[in-house]
Amino acid sequence: MRLPVQLLKRLPDTHKGDYGYVFVVGGSPGLTGAVCLAAEAALKIGAGLVRVGVPASLNEIFEIKLTEVMSLPLKDIGGFLSLNAFLQIEDILERIDVIALGCGASNNPSTQQLILKIIEEVDKPLIIDADGINAIAKDISVLERRRSKNLILTPHLGEFSRLIKTSIEEIKENKKELVKNFSFRYNLILLLKGYHSLVSNGKYVFVNNTGNAGMATAGMGDVLTGIISGLVAQGLDCFESAKLGAYIHGLAGDIAVKEKTQLCLVASDIINYLPKAVKLAIRRNRR
Repeated sequence: MRLPVQLLKRLPDTHKGDYGYVFVVGGSPGLTGAVCLAAEAALKIGAGLVRVGVPASLNEIFEIKLTEVMSLPLKDIGGFLSLNAFLQIEDILERIDVIALGCGASNNPSTQQLILKIIEEVDKPLIIDADGINAIAKDISVLERRRSKNLILTPHLGEFSRLIKTSIEEIKENKKELVKNFSFRYNLILLLKGYHSLVSNGKYVFVNNTGNAGMATAGMGDVLTGIISGLVAQGLDCFESAKLGAYIHGLAGDIAVKEKTQLCLVASDIINYLPKAVKLAIRRNRR
């Protein structure tokens, strides 16, 4: 898969603001790692600035775990993001370019209300994963009420099953058509994660051929969300970002597995091997 021109070389006279501002919203007790993985992946793939919007009572954890990433402590209830945090998010919307929503956010009712409000009222590109998808599954009509014209959903089979109220077995039998139809119906980009992940814009379906079974482990989806968010922040359109994100994510896994083995591969390895994956993709571009 060819890399877009803007990722191949940067002009000398540029600064961090030229490469996009990613805002990752999520985190809850026991699930702080999801936000960290997404944020670090967005930064590693080239985003100029990354900030996490996290429960205020857990902010110290993120301040310790994240070095290059900024944090915004948001109003919470017992460590879970509160609907009242929306006003804080509104205050920074002018500065950010893309929101990654749902990583480790939990199914707390107030958090789910916050997620739905962001989807309904924020006119920014949104990459939605995990508990963000779970919130949508409870109120699918929010996809029709949303303001953003640029929306990427990244469900695994179980989450997609909840979205379309169809069994996993039925989905496996007719994945391409179901993915394409859902994407067309709601005018969004759908990336169905799994063996040979599918990406559709409602017209075309891209079948990703990178990745391996060692990537079937916790946190991989968070890293993918971060990679896609970082690409969108740098100016790629959502369909290209989702396709390239899936490809680079899997390619990093294929390089890492040669040293780490399938048994020992973990999500943070993907972040560490992104530079090698990008270099390999660039070499393939030149052939």
